[in-house]
Amino acid sequence: MLPNFKYHPFPLETGVIGVSDGICQCCGQSRGYIYNGPVYAADEVEALCPWCIADGSAAVKFEAQFTDIEGIGDFGRWGKVSDTVADEVGRRTPGFAGWQQERWWVHCNDAAAYLGPAGKEEIKKYGPELVNVLRHESGTSETSWPYYFDAMDADGSPTAYVFRCLHCGELGGYSDCD
Repeated sequence: MLPNFKYHPFPLETGVIGVSDGICQCCGQSRGYIYNGPVYAADEVEALCPWCIADGSAAVKFEAQFTDIEGIGDFGRWGKVSDTVADEVGRRTPGFAGWQQERWWVHCNDAAAYLGPAGKEEIKKYGPELVNVLRHESGTSETSWPYYFDAMDADGSPTAYVFRCLHCGELGGYSDCD
């Protein structure tokens, strides 16, 4: 069983953790899963197991972050979180890859749970609340929005990154493109 990641609850579904017989560079074990997401460290790190991310040993050993701590809350635009929360998201939670600089949505004074990338069809399943949030967040004009929304693709560009508040359940996030 994988470790529980409060702020990234479905890492297998989002694709940042995959089944693998690879050996973790931190603990030296093959534990059946390897992290496939971004690692920001001085040295190149190619294979980490989820357990070394969850317990913080990978962050310590490699002086690594998995999400830029400054980007949690979009550099303060969405709000700020405590240093404890920022440390958990940045150093003990799997990150995700975006087209540009990744940002972590915050709400109710806490980091939100990352649900994954989304295109037009996935966004529509979440409902009009998320559509409106993403329209506003995109900064596109009323006339440009339908074209931008129609082009959204979970595996292409532009892509939305969807989050859910752990306290009130509100959906949020942002989109970007290459």
